[in-house]
Amino acid sequence: MPDTDTTAAPGAPRAHRVLRGVRRAVSVGAVALLLWLLWPTSLGGCTTLTVVSGHSMEPTYYTGDLVVARCGTPQVGDVVVYEPTDLAGARIIHRIIGGDAQGWELQGDNNDFVDPFAPDDAAVLGVARLHVPKIALVTDLITSPYVWGGLLAVALALLVWPRDEDEPDDAEPGRETVGAQG
Repeated sequence: MPDTDTTAAPGAPRAHRVLRGVRRAVSVGAVALLLWLLWPTSLGGCTTLTVVSGHSMEPTYYTGDLVVARCGTPQVGDVVVYEPTDLAGARIIHRIIGGDAQGWELQGDNNDFVDPFAPDDAAVLGVARLHVPKIALVTDLITSPYVWGGLLAVALALLVWPRDEDEPDDAEPGRETVGAQG
């Protein structure tokens, strides 16, 4: 009588290898997509992360909000992040209210005046695509020297806090130590 093992499916090791390869390919693809989406413009990518500071874009964006801008073709009505050549690396996030690719006219939603800069397409780092409210306030808390100083103080206090010396370290539970009576 031939041996018929019904517990192991034929080709199971091969199917397991294929499944492992598919998982690996999906993982590599997900990491590549994430890198492509988050690669910063400062390194030749297409993404600019900007933390809003100030009141010029209220009520659209508030101080501490994170705005993710991606490269693209700006149009009138878009909120864009741009670097004015006169401000040495500073970024401004405002709405396009007019102009064209040779010089955009921009204004903050809460401003009653037009920006003094007229950036062209080359100065525009990206068009706002994603808004994460108040996220920078959390990062400010995490990076605060007061928070870290407090955590270090608590850790130090736990290290130097006096132990209860009534019970010696080498005493076994339930066994009394014999000491000098006085």
